[in-house]
Parts: sequence; structure tokens; C-alpha cells
Amino acid sequence: MTFFQRAATIAVMTFTLGGLISTSKPSQAAQIEPSAINTASLTTPATNAVAPTPVPQILPTVTPEAPEPTPASFDTLDEAVDAHRDGSVEDEEALRCLATTIFYESKGEPLAGQLAVAEVVINRAKSGRFASDICGVVKQRGQFSFVRRGVLPSVDAANRMYKTAVAVAKVALADAWKSPAPKALFFNGRRVGLPGRLTKVALIGNHIFYR
Repeated sequence: MTFFQRAATIAVMTFTLGGLISTSKPSQAAQIEPSAINTASLTTPATNAVAPTPVPQILPTVTPEAPEPTPASFDTLDEAVDAHRDGSVEDEEALRCLATTIFYESKGEPLAGQLAVAEVVINRAKSGRFASDICGVVKQRGQFSFVRRGVLPSVDAANRMYKTAVAVAKVALADAWKSPAPKALFFNGRRVGLPGRLTKVALIGNHIFYR
């Protein structure tokens, strides 16, 4: 091999080796710069995310208390009695005992006197000194002369005076009119004296009322 042939061969080998070395280096275009990553996509929430539904606050329901019933007011006792002629009461037996007492003890008296008799019976039931209920007071032995052996006499319900006695009894039970003989526990006729020391509280019609 001549000198020129040997030089040409070496040149070709050098050129080939240089090309191999250049192709084995990583391409600059294939490298990814870290700064090129969009970090905004990692922190921004998705636009189609469902927002949480707010839970309404449930407050307790407060029911207002019903106002106390206001008792009916009347200008006169006659008006109060007339207003109570109809209707019923919770305790019909107590009404019958009280009305019967009013009828037999004071049916000929003014309405104030009849109401005072009814109040005596009611006051006795509350006093603790007599029976604790109206019928017990009326039927108590030795208290009312119209009662025989603890039995009330029958009364015609259609009797006009008895109807008035029933209305007066309703007024007394409803406390719809102020008692004309406050706190009275006893009564008798004008000409009959009561033993013991009693305080006179009212004189109505033919009756005197005491406590």
C-alpha cells in the first residue's frame, strides 16, 4: 500500500469514527426543561367539580301559649243569670245539688240572696270544716232541713223558679259575679238567732249571712 493509499484509509476511518461519536450524543431537542411543566394545572381545581350543598339549619318550632280565657263581664246580676240559663257545666251532679239548695232555701229571695246561699255551700266545701265537695256539704247531716236521710227531694225541671236556681248555680260555679256575702259560711232567717260568736257579713232579703 502506498503512502497515499494509507493516508486516504486513515482519513476515511477518522471521518467514520467522528460520525459515530456525534450520533451517540443525546439530542438537545429531546431534553425537557423542568421550567416548561405547567404547574398551574396542579393547583387549579377542576372547573366541573360539584360544590357542596349547604345544609339548612333547622330551628326548633316554638308554639305560642294560648292566652288565658277572659271571664265574661256583666253589668248586673240579672244579666249574668240570664247569660247562664243555657249551656252545661262540667259537674252536673254538683250543679243539681247546688240548684236544689238554692230552690228550697231561697227561691222566693232576690237573685243576690239566692247567689249568697249558693256561695255559702261553695265556701263550706273550700273551708276544710265541712265536706270537701258541694253534694257532700248539702247532704251533710243536720245542715239543711229539706234533705232527708242524705237524699235530695226531686224537683220539676220545668219549674220556672228551679230554672232560675239552676242559672244562679251556674253563675256561682263559674265565679261570674262577686259574692254579695263574701266568705259567709252560715245563714238563717231574720227572726232566727244562731248560737255562738259569728260575724255578720250581709243582710239580703229575709236572710242574714255570717262567717
